[in-house]
Amino acid sequence: MAELVDEGLRFEAPVTFFVGDNGSGKSTLVEAIAEGFKLDSYGGRLAALRGRPNPTKTPLGEVLTLETTAAGSRMLGGPRSRKQGFFLRAETAFQMTENLGGVPGYWDDNTAEMSHGEGFLAVFRAMFAKPGFYVMDEPEAALSFTSCLRLVGLMHELGKTGAQVVCATHSPILAATPGADIIEVGEHGFRRIKWDELELVDHWRRYLANPDSYLRHIID
Repeated sequence: MAELVDEGLRFEAPVTFFVGDNGSGKSTLVEAIAEGFKLDSYGGRLAALRGRPNPTKTPLGEVLTLETTAAGSRMLGGPRSRKQGFFLRAETAFQMTENLGGVPGYWDDNTAEMSHGEGFLAVFRAMFAKPGFYVMDEPEAALSFTSCLRLVGLMHELGKTGAQVVCATHSPILAATPGADIIEVGEHGFRRIKWDELELVDHWRRYLANPDSYLRHIID
């Protein structure tokens, strides 16, 4: 991530995806971005509501400096309940769906009684209803194919409202969101790339066309 700290990164589209293999650093990057905009890296708006009044920043979050437009500053200012920003990360989202239903400033649905996928979609609909700064780390974890498509539609519509969406993903479905800026993260650092040039997309195409070409190296 030294390249990011040294050279910086400008968001050039309303929806930006960070794509890379496990261990590439994309989740670390979106956590630091969330922290830079004063969103809790644990997930949500702020930590205090869930007993974490002094969350520890990630190493990258400690050194990353972020700038925003005047409109962005207004979205992220004010008390927690009015802050138009939200961070959803797969590792903690299940706990959030069970604990935050009905809490002022979150969602009214009792997501604890829903499946994980239904709960995720309820959170998306409630928390991404207005222009704001939204960060997600692998939201596809609990989503079916159809639910991923619904999230694509939601992110695309959000982009039209003046929102900024930043998402780390392994999903070729989400990365195909129309008009999205895709940044591939890996040993090379990070680089902007077209959807059909992603290594992720190439692997999925090859696998779906001929699973045996991959599985023969795994199964004796």
